[in-house]
Amino acid sequence: MKRNSILLAALLLLGSLSACVSSKTAPQPAAAVVVTDQGGRQVTVPGEVKRIVSGYYVSSSALLALGLKDRIVGIESSAPTRPTFKLAAPGLLRLPAVGTSRELDLEGCLALEPDLVVIPLRLKDSAARLEELGVPVLLVNPESQAALKEMIALLGKACGADERAKKLNGWYDAELAAIEKLVARAGPPPAVYMAGDSSWLLTAPKAMYQSDQMLWAGGKNVAGGIDGDFWKTVSYEQVLSMDPEVIVISSYASYSKKDILTDTSLGQVAAVRNGRVYQMPQDFDGWDAPTPSCILGVRWLLSVLHGDVYSTDDLRRDVSSFYREFYGIENIDTSSLAER
Repeated sequence: MKRNSILLAALLLLGSLSACVSSKTAPQPAAAVVVTDQGGRQVTVPGEVKRIVSGYYVSSSALLALGLKDRIVGIESSAPTRPTFKLAAPGLLRLPAVGTSRELDLEGCLALEPDLVVIPLRLKDSAARLEELGVPVLLVNPESQAALKEMIALLGKACGADERAKKLNGWYDAELAAIEKLVARAGPPPAVYMAGDSSWLLTAPKAMYQSDQMLWAGGKNVAGGIDGDFWKTVSYEQVLSMDPEVIVISSYASYSKKDILTDTSLGQVAAVRNGRVYQMPQDFDGWDAPTPSCILGVRWLLSVLHGDVYSTDDLRRDVSSFYREFYGIENIDTSSLAER
């Protein structure tokens, strides 16, 4: 009887020690993270985000640059039109589409059982409906360089990619500093008109990201006196009055520079008279939008406006370096950059 009691006590002690060891070595679930999104909302994100739905190509591009492509389970319907997606993550093109940046497919989104949904600020009503159903949503609105960096830091914190986000944002700071030094060596800033996607009578007002790009590249936005943070319609008379020295066409425009050069209503504009109409590159991301590659749009503009301080060869080198570093694309084809 005494021997049995000793054995029982030993077994109880062993069980207690095992439980103690297990409690110390068993992986503990990551704590939830509370972040403030770009709509000013406090959002509680689960400790481990494994399934992300991105309904905005800007946030999708950022998630790719942060090394999170394998966690994306749903994406905006325009994804197949994005050249960088095809090169860096062709698997994204086979994912379910969840609508556009203007209208989210709520049922399709819910069916993917996401841990996190990322959508633009304009879809805040959809965010409210998803959160009523227990789905965390981040609203993003990267319409300036500061807001872009804020979005990248936000996604990095929410998805456990802080270090990658710091690296990308640090790269932006270094790039802008380098560009500023080049612009300081350049000539006077030419007057630039940025033409929108659907019409050359749409232009970028002073609060749009594209206006900042012109300034950083050593140019002057002729529409800088127009208020607003989205494309504004102008008349032929206004364009003639602005008389830009350079016209730049948005990346995804539905028309060509030939259309502008042959428009007789613009015949007296300096840029048209001198043939200084240029198409923003279309073989990469939309460099005139606030995506992770937007600084390449500034560098491209710099090569157009001030080729004496920054050449096409310089641009091709920097483009290759960026896509290799942040998207894992080796030997990206930059030959089209020689075309103007």
